Amino acid sequence: MSSTVSFGYEEVTPDEKTARVGGVFSSVARKYDIMNDAMSGGMHRLWKDRFVRQVKPRLGERILDMAGGTGDIAFRMRAKGAHVTVSDINPDMLGVGQERAAKRGLDGLDWSVQNAEVLSFESASFDAYTIAFGIRNVTHIDKALREAHRVLKRGGRFFCLEFSTTQWPGFAEVYDAYSHRVVPKLGKLISGDEDSYRYLIESIRRFPDMPSFERMIGEAGFVQTRVEPMLGGLVAIHSGWKI
Repeated sequence: MSSTVSFGYEEVTPDEKTARVGGVFSSVARKYDIMNDAMSGGMHRLWKDRFVRQVKPRLGERILDMAGGTGDIAFRMRAKGAHVTVSDINPDMLGVGQERAAKRGLDGLDWSVQNAEVLSFESASFDAYTIAFGIRNVTHIDKALREAHRVLKRGGRFFCLEFSTTQWPGFAEVYDAYSHRVVPKLGKLISGDEDSYRYLIESIRRFPDMPSFERMIGEAGFVQTRVEPMLGGLVAIHSGWKI
C-alpha cells in the first residue's frame, strides 16, 4: 500500500494531506459560498436542488450531512422536515454554517466536528447519508465510504454530489482551461487565496471517474448503486442503498 496520497498534483503523507486540506478550508470558509457562485455562475444552487430532490428527505428522518460545512444541503433538507446532523472536519466551515442557520432562525439541526473516515456515531443511526463536494477531499475515500455504510440503518441510502469528468466533446477542453487558468485568479480576487483554489481544481482532476467511484461505493457494501451525470459528467450524483 502506498505511503503517500494525492494533494492536488502533489504526493504527500496522509497526515500532511489531512492538515493541508484543513488549512485550505479554514482559509476559504468565509468566502466559500461567494466563490461557489462565481466559479459556477450560480449553477451550484441548481445542482444542490436536484441533489436534494434525489435524496427525498422526509419528515422525521435522521440524516447525516457529511462535509456539510456552510449548511447549503442541510438547510434544503431541513425545509422538508428531516432532522439533519451537519458534520465537517473543519470547525471554521461549521462555524459559518451555524451563523447562517442562526440568521435564518433554523432549528432541527445538530452540528458536529467529525472525520469522515472515523465517525463517532453509533452504527445504524441514520436514515440517509449525504455528502456534497466533499468526498474528494477525504484522505482515504474507501474508509469514508465504509463509515457511511456503518452508520446507516438497513434500508438507508447514500447520496454523493461531486465533480467528475465531463464526456462532452469540446466542453471538456473549455472547462479544463477555465478551471486551471481562471478559477485560481477568482480565488485571489474574491478571497485573497489563489493557492487554495488551485488545489481545489487539482483535486477534481485527481478524483476517480464515474464508473470507478461507483465501483468503490459497491465495494463499501452498498447495493443498487447508480450514477446520474450532469453536464455530461462535469458533476455527478452517485447513490447506493444499505440492505
